[in-house]
Amino acid sequence: MNNKIDHIAIGANTLDQGVAEMQTLLGVTVPRGGKHEAMSTHNCVMQLGNESFFELIAIDPEAPSDPGRTRWFTLDDPATQMRLSARPRPLCWVVGTDDLDSVIAASPVDLGEVVLFTRGDRSWRLTVPNDGTLPMGGLLPAFIEWSPGPHPCTTQQDLGVQLDKVHLMHPDPVALSALLKTLQVDHLVDVNAGEMSLSFVLSTPTGSTRLT
Repeated sequence: MNNKIDHIAIGANTLDQGVAEMQTLLGVTVPRGGKHEAMSTHNCVMQLGNESFFELIAIDPEAPSDPGRTRWFTLDDPATQMRLSARPRPLCWVVGTDDLDSVIAASPVDLGEVVLFTRGDRSWRLTVPNDGTLPMGGLLPAFIEWSPGPHPCTTQQDLGVQLDKVHLMHPDPVALSALLKTLQVDHLVDVNAGEMSLSFVLSTPTGSTRLT
């Protein structure tokens, strides 16, 4: 099984808020991406190196207020909305796999429903919990399997930002590490003891930045 980090998701109250904050923190303007009609969300994206990308995501005010299901990445959760009203926050890391069905079958925890999305001539299957929650509050990744073809990041702008590390904090790091090993993703992250949290370390044209 070939598992690697596909992208990281940073939530924002609005895309304008998120873009402005990333300009301050990263020194770049993250370009507009696309819309997710099934979720009433939209995003900004850029390359992160190693066939991975940065996603800034927010509820789309021009889309239907009720997409017919709970939005992904806890964007409908009042607690998340309160946190994002202050500033953008890391919400989730997404692992690309070439065998999503095997990941689901081997997982000791419920990773959510496998939902098929399409845009243009590309499609992808993604684990999405029905209630919009994130497994272990985002410490466990979502899993994605793209349809055949070049990785979508190849059409995104390279602004000189790269992902250096995904950091996970948990009161029981040994148990979390064992779970990540079962999912075959333990090699992709650093796990340490502490209050539950997710953060990303990025190298930028102006230095290293940690998004928390």
